[in-house]
Amino acid sequence: MTYAPDGRGAWAGGVARLRATATTEPGRLRTLGAVLVVLVVTFGAVTAVEISGRAAAADDVVSRSQPLSADAADIYRSLADADTAAAGGFLAGAQEPAGVRERYEKDITTASRLLIKAAANTDGSSPSARDIAALGEYLPRYTGLVERARAANRQGLPLGGAYLRYANQQMSTRLLPAAERLYEAETARLGQDHRDARRWPFLSLGAGVLALAALLRAQRRAYLRTNRVFNQGLLAATAATTVLLLWLVAGHTVARAGLNEAKAHGQDSLKVLNEARINSLKARANENLTLIARGAVLTADGRSDKYETDYSAGMGRLTGALTEARGLADDGAGRQPVADASRRVAEWRNRHKDARDTDDGGDYEGALAKVIGAKDSTGEAFDEVDAALERALDHEQGEFTRAAEDGRDALTGLPAGAAALAVVGAAGAIMGINRRLSEYR
Repeated sequence: MTYAPDGRGAWAGGVARLRATATTEPGRLRTLGAVLVVLVVTFGAVTAVEISGRAAAADDVVSRSQPLSADAADIYRSLADADTAAAGGFLAGAQEPAGVRERYEKDITTASRLLIKAAANTDGSSPSARDIAALGEYLPRYTGLVERARAANRQGLPLGGAYLRYANQQMSTRLLPAAERLYEAETARLGQDHRDARRWPFLSLGAGVLALAALLRAQRRAYLRTNRVFNQGLLAATAATTVLLLWLVAGHTVARAGLNEAKAHGQDSLKVLNEARINSLKARANENLTLIARGAVLTADGRSDKYETDYSAGMGRLTGALTEARGLADDGAGRQPVADASRRVAEWRNRHKDARDTDDGGDYEGALAKVIGAKDSTGEAFDEVDAALERALDHEQGEFTRAAEDGRDALTGLPAGAAALAVVGAAGAIMGINRRLSEYR
């Protein structure tokens, strides 16, 4: 036989031999074996990769994004509470109560510590990093203004009230908006991690169904050609593939259920309860500032006391958030503290109205006692609301963590198991095909 100088004759001859081999039963078996091995290994590899991504996202929900979201909420709460404590201490007069001073300093320390933690876990080029930088810049300015207000107050100078109002302005226009944006960004990241962890692994499921269908077809082919019911190698490969496919479906279903429960019975409730607590702190700060300003600061239309108006708006938002939180609570342990907070809010409103009537009647000292007094004051009602909300938050945090950890744990071991079962399946397919090939030797 003569071949062309360019080698095309050799190539054509090789193709012809391959075609002849493929048309024989041993050749077809070898091709079938190669296809089965590729499908089973692909199934295992895709499953390992996809589930590793889902498991990483679920772990982020538990150990990174939710804790960071909670920290951002605590930053906001600490700043708002510090502003409330500063106003309360100012109202107490030249001798600021030690407990109020300690509360203020604890809030500032907590906010500073959490800002450092947030900065360490945030990309330097992100909007959150800019908000953290703004908080770091304005927080010392705020504390400086508060100290000036205290110094003037101790000396009996009216300038102290102006300093404190300016400090509150910095808090409400600079610090709290930046803290709110940080909280929203971290909450959005939590939502994205949650969605990533819940996404169905469609590539893995498709690869698994295809591999299982090919194995079943190969066994049917072997049965029709040999009249033997079982091929041990192919049976082992089919069993390994079936186990992996069932594990994939069951594991991801359980993980989704756990993460869905964490969102519905924990994450959503935490968001609403944080909003309620923030609005209670804002309302308390504005209530104190109403007495400090004594009508010196009006709304934009000049008709009403700005701080009293803001207090009423904050209490309205607080009541709405508590109503929503009561609907989201799924057990008695979650509903009870929310119900307690709602009762205390109603009591707070009544005491506030009484204090305002007293102040409007010209009895400033009497109104002051009804706002910051130790017994039967609006301050006592506020502390009870805050304590009830803290209990509710602790309960919902526990519910979230338990459900999210259950969802994450459902995926534990699946990537490694997918790799191991793919090796078993591929080995079984090779063994089964080799058993058939041995019959032709």
